[in-house]
This record gives sequence, C-alpha cells and structure tokens, in this order.
Amino acid sequence: MGKCGLAVYNGPMKLGIIGLPNAGKTTLFNALTGRSAPAAPFPNPLGTEHHVGVVHVPDRRLEQLTEMYSPRKTTPADVTCVDITGFSRGISASKQKAAVFNEIRDADAIIHTVRAFADPAVVHADGAVDPAADAAALELELIFSDLELVETRLGRIESSIKKGVGDDLAGERAVLRKFLAQLEEEKPLRNLELSGGEAALTGSLQFISQKPELVVLNVGEDDIGGEAAAVAAAPLESFYAGKDARVFPLSAKIEMELSQLPADEAGLFLADLGIREAAMNRVIREAYALLGLISFLTAGEDEVKAWTIHKGTPAVKAAGKIHSDIERGFIRAEVVSYDNLTAAGSMAKAREAGAVRLEGKDYTVQDGDVINFRFNV
Repeated sequence: MGKCGLAVYNGPMKLGIIGLPNAGKTTLFNALTGRSAPAAPFPNPLGTEHHVGVVHVPDRRLEQLTEMYSPRKTTPADVTCVDITGFSRGISASKQKAAVFNEIRDADAIIHTVRAFADPAVVHADGAVDPAADAAALELELIFSDLELVETRLGRIESSIKKGVGDDLAGERAVLRKFLAQLEEEKPLRNLELSGGEAALTGSLQFISQKPELVVLNVGEDDIGGEAAAVAAAPLESFYAGKDARVFPLSAKIEMELSQLPADEAGLFLADLGIREAAMNRVIREAYALLGLISFLTAGEDEVKAWTIHKGTPAVKAAGKIHSDIERGFIRAEVVSYDNLTAAGSMAKAREAGAVRLEGKDYTVQDGDVINFRFNV
C-alpha cells in the first residue's frame, strides 16, 4: 500500500479514540494520558467537547543515552490522544456527524474501544454486552460516512467533466469508483489494495475506513489474561482479518488505575496482576507498527531526542525532520546503531570499533539509529 509514502512524518502522531457509549473510551484515554477526565454522559448531548492529551512515547533507549550523555534535557517523541465523544449508532444520519467524523478524519489512526465487560452500574446502549455486534455496528458507521464522501466527490467530478473542465480528474474518478464498489459491499477501504499512484490521488480526502485501526477489547478486571478474553477476541480477530487492523484485550479500568500510581507501586501492581507492561506502551507500539513508524535518535550534551519517521525514509528527509536547513545543506550522516553505541560505551569507542559509518542522502534510516547530520548552508 502506498498511502503512507516515504515523506517525513510531521508528528506528533494523532490517535482518535472512538467507541459506542459506555464502552470505556474515556477510561482508556485516562489510562494512556494519566489524566482523570470525566466520561461524557449517556445519552451524550450535542456540543460535548473532546478530551485531548499528549503522551510521551516510552523509549528505554532514551533513558540509556541520557545516562551516557548527561544532557541538559531529554525529549521523547509525542503522541496526541483524542477521546472523541458523541459517537452512537445512527450517527451518520445525525446533526453530530460533521464534527465527530471530521475529528476522526484528522487522526492518523483509530483506537476503537469495544466493550466486553459486564457491569450493571454502567448501562449498555442495547441492554446486552455483545462485542462482535458493537464492533460491526460502529464499523458500518465509518463505512457509511466514507460512502457519503465518495458519492459527494464523484458527483462534483462528474459535473466538472460534463462542463469540460475536469479532464485531469479522470484518474481520481476511477479510484473513487473502485472505492464506491467496496463501500457498497459494506467493506472498509483499509482492506482494498491500492497502488502508490492510486493512493496519492485520493489521500487528501482522509477516508476514515482506510485508516489503520487498533481494536481494544475492554474486558472485565477478572478476565485479564483469561479464557473469557480470548473467547471474546476471537470473533473480532476474524471480523478484522486483513491489513491495517489489530485486536488485543485489556482492562481499561485497571490500566487507568495503574497510570495514576507512582512508578514503583505501578510495577508491583503489574506483577501482582501478571501484566507484563502498561497499556500505554502496548498501544503506542501497536500504533507505530500499524502506521509503519520508527524512531531515530540524536544525542549530545545539549539534548537527547527521539524523532519519528516512516520506515524507508532516506537520510536527507530524516534530516529535514530536525530542520529544513539541515536537509537543504545535507553533506552526510554519521550513523551508529543504538545497540553498537551502548555496547561500546561512548561515541569515541564506537568509532574506534568501526561501528560508526558515514552515509549519504539515500541511506535508509533504521529504527534506533543514532545520527549526527553534517550539513552546510
């Protein structure tokens, strides 16, 4: 698929958290951001504001490099999380749809929270917990939204062509007709194969069902790691079979409690529950994988910093992530892998061991590369 391309990623990455009412969206948002945002009331009134929070991407490599360099500051990569309120069945035909769908279109990836926990104090919109049915219902809303967008855009293209001013739109029309057939079969666009050229023709339209989707199955506290979670996840994994969608279970309530504990207490709590790592780490890692993102690092006495780019980005474009002047005046990149640098203990020793390389503009940056760019403007 060519929709991501090899351009520099102009982060921070934005994750839109969606889900039907009382699925645990805001609880998951709080777990990721460490906040205590209140859940929206159900039914949700018009005009409810979305919760927005910035999360520092956890990266053990930054911690090690900080110990090596003792910099004035350490700057991790950031991810913006948006708890998109106001979602419900039938929203595609409601007054709320424009604001809600525009917020989703602005996200790089979707975190779809699906309820799998039973709690009589938290009512389910339909009266019964059914993860597979809920996931299918919301997915259909996304498809209908894209179908409306395709039909509207196709109508405008056809009108332009009839007037003799849209000959250059024939390629886009062909791709949109392909989209139309897929959506009319109630299938998401993320499962449709496109060439790089086809993706480029329609990328600006930001189709929702084309976005990578992380499906978080929000299970009960007693179901973590148990058979019930696996049983609930199985039909979802089948439903989302294909690319750019992943399913994994967690308990948003427990993860929120973890996020608000001191690090040492959180570690003990994780161990007691048999959870290997906090949800934030897993969600961010899965989102990076879905979007094809990696991080390269810069390190020195002034700052140790992580930079987010797409896999396959050449060195000259990675340089532009830091500053356009560095890209414009690029001479070469001094590169050492994180593993080789930390094994050597210092940049000087890494050079002595022959682990530091000089690479040109076309070098493909790898995850964990520690880079010093040489440039002249």
